[in-house]
Amino acid sequence: MKFNEDSRVKIPTILHLMHLGYEYLSLSDQKWDESTNIFTDIFKSSLHRLNPELSSGDVDRVYDEIALCLENEDLGKAFYEKLIDQSGVRLIDFENFENNSFNVVTELTYKKDDEEFRPDVILLINGMPLVFIEVKKPNNQDGVLAEHKRIQTRFQNKKFRHFVNLTQLMVFSNNMEYDNSSPLPIEGAFYATPSYSKPNFNYFREEDHFNFDSLFSVVDDSQENFVLKDNNLLSIKNSPEFLTNKHYNTPTNRISTSLFQKQRLAFMLQFGIAYVKGSTGLQKHIMRYPQLFATKAIESKLEEGIKKGIIWHTQGSGKTALAYYNVKYLTNFFQKKGVVPKFYFIVDRLDLLTQASKEFLSRGLVVHKINSREEFSKDIKATSVIHNSSGKPEITVVNIQKFKDDPDVVRNTDYNLSIQRVYFLDEVHRSYNPKGSFLANLNESDVNAIKLGLTGTPLLGDDFNSRALFGSYIHKYYYNSSISDGYTLRLIREEIETNYQLKLKEALESIDILKGNGDKKQVYAHPRFVEPMLDYVIQDFERARIAFNDNTIGGMVVCDSSDQAKMMYEIFQDKYAEKTVSDDLLLAAEPHESYGDKKKNESKVKSVAVILHDIGTKDDRKNQVDEFKDGKIDLLFVYNMLLTGFDAPRLKKLYVGRVIKAHNLLQTLTRVNRTYKDFKYGYVVDFADIQREFDKTNQDYFRELQAELGDEMEHYSNLFKTPEEIKQEIQEIKDVLFHFDTLNAEIFSQQISQIQDRSEMLKITRVLNNAKSLYNLIRLSGNYDLLEKLDFHRLTILSREANNHLALINTKEALETNIDNTNLLNIALEDVIFAFVKVKEEEMVLADQLKNTLQKTREMLGGNFDPADPIFISLKEELERLFKKKNLNEVTKEEMEANIKALEAIYTQAKELERKNQLLRAKYENDEKYARLHKRLMEKDPLTDSESKLFEALQGLKAAVDQQILQNSNILENESYVERMIIKYVVEQFKSKNDIALDSANAKRVNAMIVKEYMNEFYGRVA
Repeated sequence: MKFNEDSRVKIPTILHLMHLGYEYLSLSDQKWDESTNIFTDIFKSSLHRLNPELSSGDVDRVYDEIALCLENEDLGKAFYEKLIDQSGVRLIDFENFENNSFNVVTELTYKKDDEEFRPDVILLINGMPLVFIEVKKPNNQDGVLAEHKRIQTRFQNKKFRHFVNLTQLMVFSNNMEYDNSSPLPIEGAFYATPSYSKPNFNYFREEDHFNFDSLFSVVDDSQENFVLKDNNLLSIKNSPEFLTNKHYNTPTNRISTSLFQKQRLAFMLQFGIAYVKGSTGLQKHIMRYPQLFATKAIESKLEEGIKKGIIWHTQGSGKTALAYYNVKYLTNFFQKKGVVPKFYFIVDRLDLLTQASKEFLSRGLVVHKINSREEFSKDIKATSVIHNSSGKPEITVVNIQKFKDDPDVVRNTDYNLSIQRVYFLDEVHRSYNPKGSFLANLNESDVNAIKLGLTGTPLLGDDFNSRALFGSYIHKYYYNSSISDGYTLRLIREEIETNYQLKLKEALESIDILKGNGDKKQVYAHPRFVEPMLDYVIQDFERARIAFNDNTIGGMVVCDSSDQAKMMYEIFQDKYAEKTVSDDLLLAAEPHESYGDKKKNESKVKSVAVILHDIGTKDDRKNQVDEFKDGKIDLLFVYNMLLTGFDAPRLKKLYVGRVIKAHNLLQTLTRVNRTYKDFKYGYVVDFADIQREFDKTNQDYFRELQAELGDEMEHYSNLFKTPEEIKQEIQEIKDVLFHFDTLNAEIFSQQISQIQDRSEMLKITRVLNNAKSLYNLIRLSGNYDLLEKLDFHRLTILSREANNHLALINTKEALETNIDNTNLLNIALEDVIFAFVKVKEEEMVLADQLKNTLQKTREMLGGNFDPADPIFISLKEELERLFKKKNLNEVTKEEMEANIKALEAIYTQAKELERKNQLLRAKYENDEKYARLHKRLMEKDPLTDSESKLFEALQGLKAAVDQQILQNSNILENESYVERMIIKYVVEQFKSKNDIALDSANAKRVNAMIVKEYMNEFYGRVA
């Protein structure tokens, strides 16, 4: 039985999608436009059905307009707007989604010029390939990360712009359950929407329960046989593994049910996609699953007549985005009822008004701002729903800071029943005191209004709490889930080093002598205290950039007072800020700095800003915050501002210089929990001994959670990594490296070079790679003896050596064995040679070129279905020769150039071989077995000089044998019976029907080759 990703995942997924109502199409009898991959016949007939007023010429014109807009550099925004438009020409009927056509195909080639890729499963809606699914078999090397890397490379390629712009939704799965302990999407089924750079992979955890008896359509035996025959996999039909993988509860089938059952897909296409304008360009976002279920929960409450409630989604999980998606969805929801909604987003600070407005504007909403009592009163009494003349969707953002307790804000008794006001109240854990007047005023402004509270940390207490004010929880999404889903990071608290504590103590003592035990705030703002504190921050932050090998991260210092923040800025400008150098001095400058010195200089802190309410204008502060988010400012000095509601993913180091109380502390700490690149943690440096306050806050919070929510308190247990976990990981590093010399990198390299067991090397690389990310944890734990044995610079070298050797083992295994050569595609071969010990910039450019050439070469070879081909064997041996060299990490510039030239030659030959293979494979209805047989029978002692005669014989043989297997696939369990059965057809097809001379020996030879192919497929062996 064939036992690979096709038989284990792809075919079961296709059959599952057929149960969900998708009709399977064989590509052999379909036609499509290769420039767009739109199936034109299906598209045009669907367009006529949805828009009967269109003539054939109109339909052709619509198609031409779509093809043209797919050429845009807009990530498909223009096409998406056409796709969901229901007022003009409808490409999809969202009102009656069943009115559309739904098809599934496999291995459709996405091709432009000489470059191509073939997704495993493609879903067509009205002939448009809007969705594709890439599958891998369980426990594949590199898991789903390999596909993540591959799709990133493909989508950066401008040749594939049409297909990127057309695709709305993608799934990547290796049919395994999620590993919640891993910060990277390695195992499981993930969904994403396209990007020109790096798509974000999202987890999906279904919250609804389905009745599959009503959800599923019947897929009869003839339909299943058609799919198996079309994919040349009849042999797997009755295998227990195939029957197991067809179950609806496998990870790939589960996510297919969650996303692609028709009503859910309609929801995701129409309401779950957002185009977001950012500083780096346009991005395309897909609704996260907690946002989806929160939206559906809001709808459910509204249908029940409940008009208030709380969405408790942890900080960093996208509450502003949730409000945006609900503006889209609830507009449609109310319009169906003949009601026009008017949306408000209420904040309690000016900076949050600015930030929320920016977030909504970036997603395409028209934003109307209200910042005074008079404006709010006027707006509430207005009968118009929008302020803009374009008719675009709109939201009104209200800052209540200045009038939240004004008893005379508004009295409105003139209700318009055709208008439904919807209030999103941000951060309802603060500022909404029932003893104040704002909530009462809000109720009086419109008793019919819907009030939805948003919070990441509900305020729970005896005096009043969020639930009492805003009703029950509509939907909840906690820290632990957010961390498991990769939307937020765990936090690491770092104590300051002992030697620095002594410096601060000396500084305080000297200031006390000068000031005579003066006011503490004055003491902490004194230059003698602030300067060593700033020195520590700068040195620590620069070390962090070097340790993380990332100069793009930013930091924030939460100062003890505004005076301390000002003094810190003043000292920085005097001591660290870059000075302007005159032209005369530039002429006498030192020679060009070395690469190493350049990298060290790039990690330095060059620019800072102080953000205080009494420094600069509002616009100045806004510009500085934007510059920090864009990476133009390294550090921010703050006191009270930006501690809540400030979202900057690059902020990864928070220096806390004062104790912050209660839930405000959690809000502040989670400024560094946003995901950024490959970071596993956010880091909090503790100057003020916040540990006691945090412990108290946590204890109080857990008590409140337990009293309020019972067992749900467990969902907040995972915010911080515990000291026990840190110690355990450090001990594992010590144990695994115990037998190796970690003080001498050369001896260490020699020791690991003797290891040829891949699993043994995986243990070593895993702990070394983990140790790099645990650098700050090691400092925190106080295991300074480990730091002395494995200082960070040496640790990086050891890790690089270990990763190089592991990659070399992988390469040798792939190139020296015939065991499943298709796995060559999944090995990160190009990573072997690029960790140079001594490197110059021109070598880095060459290395990048070599890496790209190697990637396309291995992908071309990796797709070959015939590893016994003499040309393939020679190309494989040549590739093997290139990568059996020693010290690949020290390869010279000249050797790199030679390798590039050699790889280009291999690539050219591999590409030509692949072209011929695909032509032959297509002749046999894409059956690789018969394509291989054809080649073998033409290579050595050919039975005929005519390839067409051989093809006629093999084609007839294939039809006869496949028909027997179709009738009873269990016959493959009896190999001797298969031999007797096939020999009759061999003689009949070769000798009797096609006049090919065939003696007894040759008949047995041909029979043995054919039987071997079928048995290899049945038992999952590689050809």
